[in-house]
Amino acid sequence: VFIAQSRASGSHRDVEDEELTRIFVMIPKSYTEEDLREKFKMYGDIEYCSIIKNKTTGESKGLGYVRYLKPSQAARAIEECDRSYRAILAEPKNKSSESFEHDYYSNNTRQDPRGNTLPFCGQTEFCSFEKNESRIQESVSKRLSVVSRLPFIQEQLFALFDIIPGLEYCDVQRDPHTNSGYAVIQYSTAASAIYAKYKLHGFEYPPGNRLTVIFLEDGSDSSE
Repeated sequence: VFIAQSRASGSHRDVEDEELTRIFVMIPKSYTEEDLREKFKMYGDIEYCSIIKNKTTGESKGLGYVRYLKPSQAARAIEECDRSYRAILAEPKNKSSESFEHDYYSNNTRQDPRGNTLPFCGQTEFCSFEKNESRIQESVSKRLSVVSRLPFIQEQLFALFDIIPGLEYCDVQRDPHTNSGYAVIQYSTAASAIYAKYKLHGFEYPPGNRLTVIFLEDGSDSSE
């Protein structure tokens, strides 16, 4: 993979420093900077790690930065680290970090009806979600319909829904008249489909474009 830079973006080293070597990650609030360094040092030489904290209380916000010496190391970390970290390239420091952190956190967490923030994690216990959501009223199934006003790219949508364990297939279709996006997603269990709908309905992908995710009848017994 080669990363191209605009001729108007300044010197190569400036771009490398600001845009290609720093990654932004979601982490447990219990993590220290040493924990963060320990988790990400396997991908390359780390220049520094920092954890974003509440300015008033000093408590971790569950977000952090990792700065590598080389862009290739940052790219490797994004590609190979556990998906629960939601790793992305960080905005350059000269941009508003406050708004960047807010947008990132908003896109990767949702509020449940009881006001608890549920981080987007890829663990098999689904953050205990399936245990606590037995009161779902609608008819559920293992199959989901995903609708967007923008067309989907098969590989990207598959990667997004594959974060939830148990993805069996992702079939992307396109309406030639409206150019909107439509896809059918199927999981191996209804629990996975329920969790995927809960986490990804309303998710902005790409940013500014909200996904609509609903259950599709798959012929199974919904009482299961």
